[in-house]
Amino acid sequence: MTPRRGKLIVLEGAEGVGKTTQIRRLGETLSARGVSYLGVREPGGTSIGNSIRTLLLAPGPELSPRTEALLFMASRAELVEHDIKPALARGLVVLADRFFLSTYAYQIAGRGLPDNEVTAANRFATGGLVPDLTILLRLSVSAALARTDSRGSRDRIEAADDEFHHRVAAAFDRFTDSAWQREHPESGPVIAVDAAGSPDDVATAVIGVLDQTWPETFRPVIGSHP
Repeated sequence: MTPRRGKLIVLEGAEGVGKTTQIRRLGETLSARGVSYLGVREPGGTSIGNSIRTLLLAPGPELSPRTEALLFMASRAELVEHDIKPALARGLVVLADRFFLSTYAYQIAGRGLPDNEVTAANRFATGGLVPDLTILLRLSVSAALARTDSRGSRDRIEAADDEFHHRVAAAFDRFTDSAWQREHPESGPVIAVDAAGSPDDVATAVIGVLDQTWPETFRPVIGSHP
């Protein structure tokens, strides 16, 4: 029997909102309950993608906005083709630390690239793959950058000026609007979660979204929550 297609669940948000922590926490919960999943991150995840990640994030020569966007999408194309689509075909849950909404926020809103051109290029990179759900972690710019700085020196994108980060945060806020989502069906459903609380509080909220969205899948696995 062919396995039922898995689910692509993306965690998104600006720098410092806690995506990586919450991906790890969610993966640990699923693993403890016997749910098969694959965790991936952008950029990176494949050998080519990891090389692109170094080009994008390590200090070095300045990249033009178009070069930056195309490098992100090249990494994404490799990840979709070699990791995400095969995992979904096997019925796995795929937990993605960023996907193409980051390109929309950082390269369209942040860098000022044309919406229609980036959207078309992204459609080519993903082969039309639509996330089943994107959970958007929201935090004020000042709090998010304070968390980023507490980790040490900023990478090349984190080191952009505050105006850039405010444009990115405003774009992520727009993505939760139902009208925006109707105009961008490639985004799939986007649900916001407040990331200002403790890691435990945020993890409970993230799991609660999955519990409510797919009770037949996640409620028996994850259990009830207060």
